[in-house]
Amino acid sequence: MKMNLHRLLSLALSFFFSLHCSAQVDQRANEILKSVSAKYKSYTSLQASFTLNRLDQKTQKSEKYEGSISLSGIRYQFSMADQTVICDGKTTWTYLKEANEVQISDNKPAEGAITPTNIFTLYEKGFKSKFMGEKTAGKSTVQQIELTPEDSRKSFFKILLTIDKSGKYVREARIFEKSGSITTYSIVKFSPNTSLAADVFSFNKAKFPGAEIVDLR
Repeated sequence: MKMNLHRLLSLALSFFFSLHCSAQVDQRANEILKSVSAKYKSYTSLQASFTLNRLDQKTQKSEKYEGSISLSGIRYQFSMADQTVICDGKTTWTYLKEANEVQISDNKPAEGAITPTNIFTLYEKGFKSKFMGEKTAGKSTVQQIELTPEDSRKSFFKILLTIDKSGKYVREARIFEKSGSITTYSIVKFSPNTSLAADVFSFNKAKFPGAEIVDLR
């Protein structure tokens, strides 16, 4: 059950961004999500590491991956499985480990596209939200919110967010896909306003020895 890496990357980006109020939004859920968005937007930078687990309910087989992301404004570096994506705001470099290839492209995401720079505010639009309650997780209190996409053409029918009440960040997102699979993203470490080295968001060919450079611009 080897998962396509491009799809894996898209799924990873899809859980982390903004919320337009509507009559379909539960007021308690609305208040929580607004506070999470406000908190995220106050950060000058952040680093996070996470795990991804995808369960195929039909076969009961699962896959687990680890990933990390560094963000500062419109710049980011994202790594998971056999891919690393670096963006300085203008140019994007995508390293494919299996092919030992670096693809260079202009950073021009399509309108409405999910990108690392909006990954933590996904829930701001296009979803109906419902507060599902609070519970204790270890020494913390977490709040759970169910998101239902307004667009029925989405490949998933529900997302269950688990939010750290005091830290105001998404600790876990469980995506229920129409295919019967459940993809769970769990934040292992979340570090806002971290000091990031200047070269984190720039491509250094020396770090990818022997890689073929493919310029798609």
